[in-house]
Amino acid sequence: MEILNHQEDSNHGLINKSKQLAQVVVIIIPFPCQSHLNQLLQLSCLISSHNIPVHYAASTTYLRQAKLRFPASAVPSQIRFHELPTPPFLSPPPDPNSPSKFPSHLQPSFDASLHLRGPTAALLHQISATAKRVIIIHDFLMAYVVQDMSTLPNAESYVFGASSAFNSHFREMTKKPLPAGLPPTEGCHTLEFQKFLSHQTDFLSLAAGTILNSSRAIEGAYIDLLAKQKHNRYQKIWAIGPLNQWMVSKREDSNIRHKCLQWLNKQAPKSVLYVSFGTTISMSEEQIKEVAIGLEESGEKFIWVLRDADRGDIFAGDEKREKVLEGYEERVREVGMVVRDWAPQVEILGHPSTGGFMSHCGWSSCKESITMGVPIATWPMHSDQPNNAFLVTDILKVGLVVDRWEDREELVSSSAIARTVKRLMTSKEGEEIRKRAEELGRASRRSVEEGGVSRLELDSFIAHITR
Repeated sequence: MEILNHQEDSNHGLINKSKQLAQVVVIIIPFPCQSHLNQLLQLSCLISSHNIPVHYAASTTYLRQAKLRFPASAVPSQIRFHELPTPPFLSPPPDPNSPSKFPSHLQPSFDASLHLRGPTAALLHQISATAKRVIIIHDFLMAYVVQDMSTLPNAESYVFGASSAFNSHFREMTKKPLPAGLPPTEGCHTLEFQKFLSHQTDFLSLAAGTILNSSRAIEGAYIDLLAKQKHNRYQKIWAIGPLNQWMVSKREDSNIRHKCLQWLNKQAPKSVLYVSFGTTISMSEEQIKEVAIGLEESGEKFIWVLRDADRGDIFAGDEKREKVLEGYEERVREVGMVVRDWAPQVEILGHPSTGGFMSHCGWSSCKESITMGVPIATWPMHSDQPNNAFLVTDILKVGLVVDRWEDREELVSSSAIARTVKRLMTSKEGEEIRKRAEELGRASRRSVEEGGVSRLELDSFIAHITR
């Protein structure tokens, strides 16, 4: 589906098209990183399904990226996409040998997003003339960009939280003791990213509430704790996730011809380990070799998505082809598949042949795996991932540890990888973990059905913004 550029719509043109003012219009402002772009596009589709006009605004590059990796058939034609001008920024390749796995190579694109304040303010003023009420839903990391909404008499904003309530709760706890075993925050971010975060903090108080891509079926206790924190500045919290589950019915036919899904069709139920470390992780050649040997030595079937981390501009420069052992892919082709292009993760996790997921524990990946009832082998790399991994293994008990956050600077050996894979996929312990994951998955899926807790929260939010 072609990206629509509505910048040519002047204020006068928009008003002519809607002499009768709309009751409410929603404007979505995502953060320029794949999982954030994707979650807010899912939310756009969900809100649009309630016959509410939705505008999704990002720079040209990130609009193109969001649409490229999203099933076109799932995007309602009513959603309007707005290209916001962004100054040029550096787009260096990732450094797989960096001692820190935080994607520092993306920092220039993060910093460039701060320059969207002016174009965003102009768009907000333009659209505000077409509606009685303007609802701005912005990523937590875009609070600085939308600050000028306070000058609009008919606008109100809501923060979108792209991380777990568990992570957000303990991130907000600055003076209370943390629970035993919770990973330390040292090394989760760089100083440059912390400076970027500081630009957002002062403007979060402008929000009338926050939306979480989570469900009380998964982490209800932490959603309640987050809502009750005295220093929490958001007036109300709506947990309407998992957003990927709202989209499942719309994605059934997407990517159906992808070779990995065809391969999965030939495998036994729950027999395949899915291995993927997201869009911001690059591993050293030495670590890639250990993963390769470990998967082979485990004797378990697997699909391994082996891609270089995204650049700031994924369309600039050639993507590096990660190296594995010579002859490896041919040698394991009866038991495993190495995928080097974009993989349909939700469909893979939802396939009956998938029985486990080795993951970096980004919140989107955790949520998608939990929703599908697939247990997780945790290997956190940066940001909220250590907390998410702790939630998976120690709180929800639907996963096993591949690599502890405290050991992140050490090479993870092939023997450790093979041992964890076998525990997850074939041991009695792994079977008990899988049963808990399946129970939690069923509860999570029920939450978005009629009368489910997430459906009720979504209904509450829609009623609130259309009041």
